[in-house]
Parts: sequence; structure tokens; C-alpha cells
Amino acid sequence: MQNLWNSADFQRSVDRQLSDNEIPAELAELVYASRLLGSESSLVMHGGGNTSVKSELRDIIGNSVNVIFIKGSGVDLAALDAHDFTPVRIDPLRKLQHLYATGKRHSDDDIQQFSTREFKNFLYLNLFYLTDHMVKNSLSPSIETMLHAFLPHRFIFHTHATALLTLSNQPDGEALCRETLGDLFGTVPYIKPGLGLAHSAAEAYGRDSAIRGLVLHKHGLVTFADSAAEAYGFMIESVTKLEERIARSGRKRYAAVPLPPVVASLEDVAPVIRGAVAEERSPGSRQYDQFVLDFRSSPDILDYVNSPDLSEVSGRGAMTPDFIIRTKNRPLVVPAPDAADIEGFRNVVRAAVERYKEEYTAYFERQKEASGMQVTMLDPLPRVVLVPGLGLFGLGRTASAAAVNADIAASTASAILDAESAGRFESISERDAFDIEYWEMEQAKMNKVRHDVFAGKVALVTGAASGIGLATARAFRQRGAELVILDLNPDALELAAREIGEDVLAVACDVTDRNAVRSAFDSVCRRFGGVDIVVSNVGVALQGRIGDVADDLLRRSFELNFFSHQSIAQEAVRIMRLQETGGVLLFNVSKQAVNPGPDFGPYGLPKAATMFLVRQYALDHGRDGIRANGINADRIRTGLLTEEMIKTRSKARGLSEREYMAGNLLQVEVTAEDVAEAFVHQALETKTTGSIVTVDGGNIAAALR
Repeated sequence: MQNLWNSADFQRSVDRQLSDNEIPAELAELVYASRLLGSESSLVMHGGGNTSVKSELRDIIGNSVNVIFIKGSGVDLAALDAHDFTPVRIDPLRKLQHLYATGKRHSDDDIQQFSTREFKNFLYLNLFYLTDHMVKNSLSPSIETMLHAFLPHRFIFHTHATALLTLSNQPDGEALCRETLGDLFGTVPYIKPGLGLAHSAAEAYGRDSAIRGLVLHKHGLVTFADSAAEAYGFMIESVTKLEERIARSGRKRYAAVPLPPVVASLEDVAPVIRGAVAEERSPGSRQYDQFVLDFRSSPDILDYVNSPDLSEVSGRGAMTPDFIIRTKNRPLVVPAPDAADIEGFRNVVRAAVERYKEEYTAYFERQKEASGMQVTMLDPLPRVVLVPGLGLFGLGRTASAAAVNADIAASTASAILDAESAGRFESISERDAFDIEYWEMEQAKMNKVRHDVFAGKVALVTGAASGIGLATARAFRQRGAELVILDLNPDALELAAREIGEDVLAVACDVTDRNAVRSAFDSVCRRFGGVDIVVSNVGVALQGRIGDVADDLLRRSFELNFFSHQSIAQEAVRIMRLQETGGVLLFNVSKQAVNPGPDFGPYGLPKAATMFLVRQYALDHGRDGIRANGINADRIRTGLLTEEMIKTRSKARGLSEREYMAGNLLQVEVTAEDVAEAFVHQALETKTTGSIVTVDGGNIAAALR
């Protein structure tokens, strides 16, 4: 592993922080070192790991106070700043250490109950706020604050280095790590984070004050020093030794399991898996809580998922307890998918998911009784799915959560291959895994997340680079949907994606090209695993007197204003039927379908056909749980109704532009955002299909009869 410390970069980072913030120099040093550690995924992943520094500060009346700054719970080391550390007074923590060490407590069980019931309150009571900004942006103190406080060193770094876990997760893991790292590391047998682990770490240091770090068995690696540079350098040096030891073992080669002649494509497999892991909210409701999928494949991943003993090895547990709250303790393993029998694969996957849920429920009941913990079962669904011949999926309620789980699963695949080559992979016990998964302190990390109404849903909007499409895309994204935006103009599409925000999939697509539409939906399956809501919005207002209009103009209008909606809907239905979780088709129909205007036949005729397309999809696919609805909008400032067209048509009617745009019963202008809200409303109307909603401020001539 490369040592990335650069003295010039370090000094620039410290100087910049000290000029912008009222923080101590040692905290600025800690920020630089923490970011270096966080930049290496084989050291820490997604909020894992911890760093701290001890400091002597002055309170508001000038008294000296010993404080430890420790990374806030769940903060990503790679992107943190000084305000992502929680400052805690050390002296009260040391008093607790003394009580624990001297046995002035009723029992270990009492201390354990304290650590789950009152630990946070104790830490919060002893927070030391250095600035008003820290008060406003305070984070939850880490569950490992005690470990850092009980050790006397100034800088302490704790990682979940993959190399350490590879050697530590062995039947003789402690001996392997001692042999590799030598006498400069103490050893702490596996114990759940909290007071017990903190005390064991302090005892290990007490037995040999010459050590410069600790191996937390099956958990992580700790280094400490008086300077950030020294603690960081020793971490990198030690992990390098572990990596070299693993490399000397080589990589075993395994015979792969037999695969079908043609393995089914990712584009077909992803919707099947996504549908199988969805949960119906209530029996018969046909409304589902769903996951977003994130797919990964690589030579290592394929070696892992194609191994003949995959189910047994992957079922041994997580690489580190820190992963369990995200990925559960084991993944779901399904058979290799045969391209010639997707229906058979779907049946097998659904049966495998049911078995997984039954086994998880049995595990919960077994361990709840054994532990005596008064806890409620979490959902019994997997967060990682392993597919021989293809790769693996991470599952999450959001795309970012799915990506985190996929990252963890991919790292685990490589680490287990190395662990099996070095010996035999062995995780913590089922009881220990349960204690972590259902420990209140760990659950608090996940419970911070609040999901909006469309969380877990994937929404696709066409014509999304401007006007109604862009407003609709924003509206669905703001309510938690994962978003796919299609438009013909790639430059405008890129601008729209940047405006909407992260995790948006932008696909340049000519919706009149059936192959391009199929390719776009394939991209959606590869990125998110499937689709749930489709807003078919594209249109162009071609004009002409119907008795004079050329055939090619009328046919071009039908291609865009009718057949594109059919192509989009057909591809969406294909995926929705693979998922078997229903779906929503929404169409921009237009007032012209009901109340045609003079010389607007080339636009109105295909729009009228689209209105009946809505009803046909409602009629034919209601049995699949797929709802089809439309919006009948009028006089919206978009690429269709341009400023020039507004001027022309208002002048032709002898009206001002304001009067023309507000020429409805309510005498108000209707905006793209109003139409977007109507689409959102239709997506939430779970028992409405075949409906056309008018959004025009009131126009009796355009009302449906």
C-alpha cells in the first residue's frame, strides 16, 4: 500500500483550515490524515473507521479542559472536515474507565446495559463545543469514543483494513497477525464495540507500553502516535506487511460450477431479482416497497460467484461486524440464469427469496431467545444477491445505499478468495452477529436516514431536458425517486442532469427509433435494476390545415406524438412484467386530443390517438397491476408553446399575452410545475387507471364528457 503523505500538501491543508476556522492546529492535522485514510477503500468503506486527536482547550471562563476530537458516527473519512469531529471531555470518560477497571460496578451485564441504554446520553452530556458552528452541526459521538479515550496516545487511527480482516478471519487469525506484524502490535480478541472493547484495548496497552498499535481480532487495526504523520505512516507500513503476507499465499484456483450454454443478460436478470425482493405492503394491495439494484462484476467477483461452494462460504458471515448493519450477515445466492428459461429462473429466485426470509426469521427468533434482547425484527430481505455466471447485486432503498452494499460485497468477494487461499475464512459467531445487528448503537446509524414517498422507485421521464419534462423530473426526484431522463439533445440533457442533482441517469435517445428506446431501457436495468414509473412526455406541435397538410408531415407527427409513446410504453411494460410488481404509465396527452384547434390537426390527431392509447393500456394491463393515466394540459410555456407562438396566437385572438396565457375559467397561467405536480399525483393514486386529468385552469370545451 502506498504512503500518500505529502509534507507540502499537509502544510497547505493545515494553513487553509486554520485561516478559515477557529480550530486547534492538531485538529487540522487530523483532518488531512483522515482524508488520506478515507481515500483508500481497502482501509475503510462508507463511514467506517475512526480517527481522533486529544487536545487541551480553554472553556468560556478560561479553565483548561482535556478534550478528544473523534470522527462523528457514520461520517465518511474521505470527505470530512473539522466540523465532522465530535469534541468530548476526556476526564469524565477516564473516570468511567477507572470504575470499570477497578470492578466498581455490579456486573459485566450491567455495564453492557449501560452501553446500550445510556451510552449516548453520557457522551452527549460531555460534549465540548468549540464554536457555535459545532453546536449547530453536532454529530452523534462514535460508539468507539471510549476506545480512543481510554488509550493515552495523542493521535489514534482505526481502520477496517481488508488485509487485516483477511488474515484475522481465520481459525488461527491471531497467530497469523502476530507472526506478520511482530511485537509492535498488541492483540484484542473479538468483542463487541463499547466499554468492554475499550477496556480490553487499554489492558492490552497496559501489558506492553512499547506497542504502537492493536489488532482488534476480526474487526480492525489501530495505530497510535504523537503525530498524525507517524500514526498514518505506521498504519500504511503495517497494512503493507499484511498484504505482502497474503500475496505469498498465492490465489487458489477453483473449478467453476457448470453454467447454462447462454447465461441470461443482466438486462433480463435485474428486473427478475428486483421484483423477487419487493415486499407487498399489505396482502392483495399490489403496492410494493422496493429496492434499487447496483450491479458489479469483475474477474474476482466471477471467480467467487462461480465457485462450487459459494453458498457455504458466503454463508459463514461478514468480513467485519461493521458491514452487518448494511448488508446483513450473509447474502442471497441464486442459481445461474439460463437465457432460454427466464420464467424458470424467476420461479427459482422467488423460491430462494422465500427461503432466505424464513431462515432469517428463524435466526432472529433463535438469537432473540438466546440473548434475551427485547428487539423487533428488521425486514428479512437480503441486501446482496450473488448470481453465478453474472456477478453480484447490492440492494438499497436508494441508489447510493445500493452502491454502498455493492461496494462492500465486491470487496468481500476478493477478501474471501484471499482468505480461502491463506487458510479458511471464518467470521464471528451467529450470536455475535446478532448482537451487532440488533445493537441500538449500530441501528442508530441507519435510523438517521429518512426516505421520501418514492424511495425505492425508479422513474423515467422523456423529453426531460426542458419544460414539462424537466419540471416533472425534478418533482419525482425531490420526492425520492431514482431518476432516468431521456431527451434527443445531449447537451441540454447534461445541463438538466446537473441541475437535478446526483445519481441521475441521463440517456440521449431518439424516441422515434425503436432500437434506441430498447437500448435506453436496457441502460435503466443495468443502472437501477428496473423501472416503476414512466412519464412519456415528448411531443412537437406541428401545424397545418388538415386538407392541405403533406403526408410526410402528418406521418412525422404520428411517429413522435403517437408511436414514440407506444414504443416507450411497450418497453416499460416488458420490464414491469418481469418484475411482477405493477407499475405506472403516465402520458402527456394535451388539450388538442379533446378540443382541437384550427390548423392544429397534425398535432391533435396523434394526440387523440395517444389518449386512447392510455385507455388501451389501462384495459389490457390492469391485470398486471400496471396503471395508465394521462394529463390533458394547455398553454404551458415550453419548447412547444414558444414565446414567439404566444405572441402570434394572442395577437390572432385579439388578446394580450397575459390574457391569452390566463384565458381560462380561473384566469391564471398554468405552469410546467403545475403539470409536474399532476403527474406526481397520478403516480400516487394507487387505485386509479384509465384517467385523463385536465390541467388547464378551466376550459369547458376541453373537458372530457
